[in-house]
Amino acid sequence: MSNRKDGKNRNEIKPGMKVNIVLKADQKTGKLTPGIVKDLLTKSSTHPHGINNVYQSVHK
Repeated sequence: MSNRKDGKNRNEIKPGMKVNIVLKADQKTGKLTPGIVKDLLTKSSTHPHGINNVYQSVHK
């Protein structure tokens, strides 16, 4: 993704956006997985570890 964001500001993440996320199982390695935001779970406007969301996986 050319316009890289850190995912810590809720106003930067919208349903339907293509994103790269770190799955819980990949937190140690930081491996990124592509997906599409389906819904936002974090209610606050910012979060130090990133905004949690429900996403749809993208198959290559």
